Amino acid sequence: MNETNALYQEAMDVLAETSRTFFIPISRLVPGLQEAVASAYLCMRAIDEIEDDPSLAVEIKVKLLNEISDILHRPVYEEALAALLTPYKSVLPEVTLRLADWVRFCPLSASDVVRESTSTMARDMAGWVERDWQVHTKEDLDSYTYCVAGAVGVLLSELWLWHDGTESDYTEAVAFGRGLQTVNILRNRKEDMERGVDYFPDQWGTEEMFAYTRGNLALADRYVANLKPGPVFDFCKLPLALAHGTLSALEAGEEKLNRAAVIEIVNQASAE
Repeated sequence: MNETNALYQEAMDVLAETSRTFFIPISRLVPGLQEAVASAYLCMRAIDEIEDDPSLAVEIKVKLLNEISDILHRPVYEEALAALLTPYKSVLPEVTLRLADWVRFCPLSASDVVRESTSTMARDMAGWVERDWQVHTKEDLDSYTYCVAGAVGVLLSELWLWHDGTESDYTEAVAFGRGLQTVNILRNRKEDMERGVDYFPDQWGTEEMFAYTRGNLALADRYVANLKPGPVFDFCKLPLALAHGTLSALEAGEEKLNRAAVIEIVNQASAE
């Protein structure tokens, strides 16, 4: 197995380990686009693991995220990332420690888009770590969900354009990412509160957060509906269908989608 094939297999293996939601649609993308989207997901998952790590001190998280942001702007980044992350190899997961590999995995002509988006997200995440994820207003929630998810929607739209000229609405792209993220916020509400993090604005309860999420998913529906048939449409419809299914389950008082429901949604989305 040559180096390129080995990296492909390793990237897809790590992707399968880190995302049940996105592994299936990414694995079904056409060559080239598949590597670009997988690279983007793995890069952003890499920095997300730093933000979420419960064992790292705030100042270390901020330092790592800001330095990653700076390094990704450099023409040569591999050695600098290794020097930055290696001291934390006993703490950080493989997906983070191999950030340089995921950047290298991206097709060269899409690399600048992925690197710039990851750099911006890392810098913005550092700011949220510094402010201890304090969300008090709807504007705070909009800002946070844009940082960690809405910006991903924009990145995906840029990759669609890069791949085959597919154009999409960037406001709806933000809602696509934001809607998926707020479903996760609702699903993880108990665990977040237990670790002292509350993403609900002041005076908001679940009713308000459900309404916020439904509004974003409605725009996400429009985003996907306006995509032309093909690999991009097929990619987007599955996580959106899972988000809708999860939201319905949560509204019915369930903690999450059960396995049978997930399989049914996947099969239905695949057949459409």
